Amino acid sequence: MVFSRLRNDIRAVMERDPAVKSVFEVLLCYPGLHALIMHRIAHGFYRRRWFVVARFISHLSRFLTGIEIHPGAKIGEGLFIDHGLGVVIGETAEIGDNVTIYQGVTLGGTGKEKGKRHPTIGNNVVVSAGAKVLGSFTVGDNSRIGAGSVVLKEVPPDSTVVGVPGKVVARNGRKVEPREDYEIDLRHDLLPDPVAEMIRCMQRKIDRLEKRVRQMEEDSSIAETVCREGKLKCGEDCLFVLQKEA
Repeated sequence: MVFSRLRNDIRAVMERDPAVKSVFEVLLCYPGLHALIMHRIAHGFYRRRWFVVARFISHLSRFLTGIEIHPGAKIGEGLFIDHGLGVVIGETAEIGDNVTIYQGVTLGGTGKEKGKRHPTIGNNVVVSAGAKVLGSFTVGDNSRIGAGSVVLKEVPPDSTVVGVPGKVVARNGRKVEPREDYEIDLRHDLLPDPVAEMIRCMQRKIDRLEKRVRQMEEDSSIAETVCREGKLKCGEDCLFVLQKEA
């Protein structure tokens, strides 16, 4: 059981990191794997209610790897923590299989209440760099959390979430694929940008307003010319010309 999980964890690194060259490199030089191994040991003590020992192992792991995983967190197989510095995973967090987490991610709570207060991450989820997932809710299978997002509510399966606060900006509606056939999408740089889209919408509105203002200025200039030439009396007649030209 232990060696089977270790093989799956090593395989996850080999499959998802194009920089890796060998199994020995993974075993010796990947802090995400080291943190995961130490967490599994700490979690074993935590389940036996040896809380101080479990927390000490977790504390040692944080000192060595820069990754803080509470020993109470439940983690499935094939988790890949890439780089990992600054990752924080809370006590009641639950992580499914084949999940990818980048540096600076927080799976945290939002208060001091007891019980379940951290998120549940489904299978085949990618949580990009700096994302904060805060609260007791579920991030559905096959979803992607964009870099720097702050997710505060449930995420449906097969969704892409970006922004502060996080919003679902894409759903492909496909069914959950079997684990062995599912290809994890690591292109977390190719996410929709709702802020850029809003700026583009504002720019289009500004262009329309500027065009309308220019047209009004031209109409006003025509009316003034007519008035100066004495063809019409200023006042209501000029206003009539403007209305007619519009």
